[in-house]
Amino acid sequence: MNKDAVLDSSVLMQLYHRQMLVRLTEEEIAKRYPEGKMRCPVHLCTGQDAVSAAVGCALKPDDLCVSTHRSHGHYIGKGGDIKRMLAEIYGKAGGCSSGKGGSMHLVDRSVGYIGSTAIVGNTIPVGVGLGLSIKLKGSHQVSCVFFGDGAVEEGAFFEAANFAVLRGLPVLFLCENNFFSVYSPLRVRQPEGRKIHEMVRGLGLKAEDGDGNDIVEVYTKTKNAIDYIRSNSAPYFLEFYTYRWREHCGPFFDNNLGYRSEQEYLEWKERDPVELYRRRLVEQHQVDPKKLEQIDSSIMREIEAAFEFADASPFPEEGELYTQVFADSQGGVK
Repeated sequence: MNKDAVLDSSVLMQLYHRQMLVRLTEEEIAKRYPEGKMRCPVHLCTGQDAVSAAVGCALKPDDLCVSTHRSHGHYIGKGGDIKRMLAEIYGKAGGCSSGKGGSMHLVDRSVGYIGSTAIVGNTIPVGVGLGLSIKLKGSHQVSCVFFGDGAVEEGAFFEAANFAVLRGLPVLFLCENNFFSVYSPLRVRQPEGRKIHEMVRGLGLKAEDGDGNDIVEVYTKTKNAIDYIRSNSAPYFLEFYTYRWREHCGPFFDNNLGYRSEQEYLEWKERDPVELYRRRLVEQHQVDPKKLEQIDSSIMREIEAAFEFADASPFPEEGELYTQVFADSQGGVK
């Protein structure tokens, strides 16, 4: 059976739009970064676009999400405002973190995006804590925690996963396995033959893996996992294999450094999740290519307007330096 057949056409097109919004935004950031107007380092997710887009579409608007240093795709996937995201990267007051956080510290509670941080594995306990708050409130939400393969080598992951299982928390552990931690491949960090999702099952987590370059597979497996979490009040672990195209940090390419080969990169690029899905829509679902081109053009206009907004926005006033630093007793910030 064609696994696309169970998806409504509106969902198929939403997946296309969301994935293209991630891809085109990231590539435009890479193009403009050398201008020197972006006020922080950037970790781009080009090549990993399908995971961000599909998971974001599978989550409900009021579900919660925490993320990593490679945060743009997760923020956009969750429905974040690219004007506010780009203004944040420009260090402007109109940014989603008021210009104080930059690329790696995005926050937007209006879409359930609770935050991203630069420290590997740092948001995993936070996401589990959000899961505990959901259970205590009985709000039937899900807390989604994005992290990479390197984060499962941190003690915080094991402690947080153990607690989530023990307390039956509604947490989706979402591992994007792109095979590298900065410049270190899996073979120098983990035992040969280890499968992360299989290891995690030993912690008592229900877990499975999938092709992170197949947006329909990512969406379907994520949707099933979320349904399981809501129905069973138990966490779930998903591992998706994917691959970043650009350098670990920055807008360029780094295949010349020797930690991965040009051939490996080209093989993954042949499996570009964007092009694979575009062909799928045209060949299997008879979507007119002109319609997809119109969507792409509309997205590019949105992105150009977002950059104009970011560039024209003012920087924060000096007096804002010490605001939004501490939480008050009502859960706000001051």
